[in-house]
Amino acid sequence: MRVLIIGGTGLISTAITRELVARGEEVTLYNRGQREAAIPDGVMRLYGDRGECGTFEHQMAELPRWDCVIDMVAFKPADVESAVRAWAGRTAQYLFCSTVDVYTKPARSYPITEDAEREPLPSFPYVLNKARCEAILEAAHARGDLPVTIIRPAHTYGEGGRLVQTFGFDTYFLDRMRRGMPIIVHGDGRSFWSACHRDDVGRVFANAVGNAEAIGRAYHVAAEEWLTWDRYYQGIAEAMGWPEPQMVHIPTELLGRAEPERAMWCVENFGFNNIFNNARCSEELGFRYTIPWVEGARRCVGWLVEHGQVAAADEHPFYDQLLDAWARLGDVLVEEVREAEA
Repeated sequence: MRVLIIGGTGLISTAITRELVARGEEVTLYNRGQREAAIPDGVMRLYGDRGECGTFEHQMAELPRWDCVIDMVAFKPADVESAVRAWAGRTAQYLFCSTVDVYTKPARSYPITEDAEREPLPSFPYVLNKARCEAILEAAHARGDLPVTIIRPAHTYGEGGRLVQTFGFDTYFLDRMRRGMPIIVHGDGRSFWSACHRDDVGRVFANAVGNAEAIGRAYHVAAEEWLTWDRYYQGIAEAMGWPEPQMVHIPTELLGRAEPERAMWCVENFGFNNIFNNARCSEELGFRYTIPWVEGARRCVGWLVEHGQVAAADEHPFYDQLLDAWARLGDVLVEEVREAEA
């Protein structure tokens, strides 16, 4: 089959590309050529900016028909509106990479299935735009303009990528962990998180390619281990042979008030339970969870350490300032309550 991947050099994209090439598929990547990635021999490369819709659509019109287009880049409504114009009648399948964050938070029930309510928080633009993209694509599919498959990964990690933490995607928390320094965990550390290795996620995308059963369907792909955030950090330490994490729990809302930009991800996402039912993906796309968290963390963090990608904790003084303020104000609260009860 002839497969076009929009993007192709990102964490999930590289896994998809390797899987498809190993199966003997003819793969072409379209991107701006600004990121280095390990691309298998025989993969074709096309260059351009899909954000320049007119030029992009003209480029696509000059290319032959595709058996499948995998769009790993689109995240704004204008992107998928352009996709409909570019590939209507010119591909047998359009596979859109969305996100599990389109589901309503908190969910009405757990584990979350693909039929769950999708009303993301309006304060989270990335997710809101992904949800709008899905709506546009679902309408295009219903009209018969574009045969659409939607896949919603949860947090996907792997060698060459990063692990999330309370304050987003920066890696200095790993330096703190290996040095035995305290780390901040939002809330009480007991909300659930889902982290799935990119090899398992990439295989699902590859299995969806050319799969007639997947046309008009949406799937999420998430880990089979439901990790509390405390266990998430403990697993990293276990994987790397580092000291048991010294975790300091600070209310999520308070972090959002103190560090609105740095804590945005934990306020809008990490503070909620992320527990998903993978039955549809397993039954229809052959999803298998083959890389458990501790092993995956060992691979990912090991890669970051080996390649000098762990930032120095000392370059982020806000962190210890926040810890000091929390400890000091906590002592004041206890003293005031005791005095009031005396």
